[in-house]
Amino acid sequence: MIYKYPDTVLMIFCKAPIPGQVKTRLIPALTAGQAADLHVELSQRTLKLAAQSRLCSVQLWCAPSIDHEFFTASAAIYHLELKQQQGADLGERMHLAFEAALADYPHALLMGCDCPSLTEPDLEEAITALRQDHDLVLAPAEDGGYVMIGLNRPCPELFADMTWGTSEVLAQTRACINQLQLRRHELKEQWDLDTVRDLERYRALLLIN
Repeated sequence: MIYKYPDTVLMIFCKAPIPGQVKTRLIPALTAGQAADLHVELSQRTLKLAAQSRLCSVQLWCAPSIDHEFFTASAAIYHLELKQQQGADLGERMHLAFEAALADYPHALLMGCDCPSLTEPDLEEAITALRQDHDLVLAPAEDGGYVMIGLNRPCPELFADMTWGTSEVLAQTRACINQLQLRRHELKEQWDLDTVRDLERYRALLLIN
């Protein structure tokens, strides 16, 4: 595969679509099975965007293990490399993924699989910013978190002592960036799908597209 930016890798964090373990905040508005199906739909949308853009190599970082049939099927369809998430919490898993990726590539991006607002131009903007000597790229989310982060070198401080899953993550991350005096580029604000209101917004987006 020939990529536009062969010096960059995009890591996508994804959970196996096990009913009752994904998109749980949408239950009971959705059944556990429907929530898992939605997770698959969102993940496939993300993988298709990443793979078809051919901007850079794509790795699918899997939890709890890479042998779930959804992951193996996705690897075959989208020509992805499967990686196993490691670490005690989200912060450690993200840091260890960056350590591994940046051992092989000068630039690395990490995103989740439930952000319908991210587009191919957003991905290219993030890659370009990293390649133009910004230390860090961040895609802030409306809910006070972020949906994508990019680095040119490992930075464990960015992933330590964060209150993951809360509306404080973005502010805590920005404060850490300022303290470390990192040069950052922020993309426009995005939104991810966590709540019933987000689900309604996503369904409206599908009607438009």
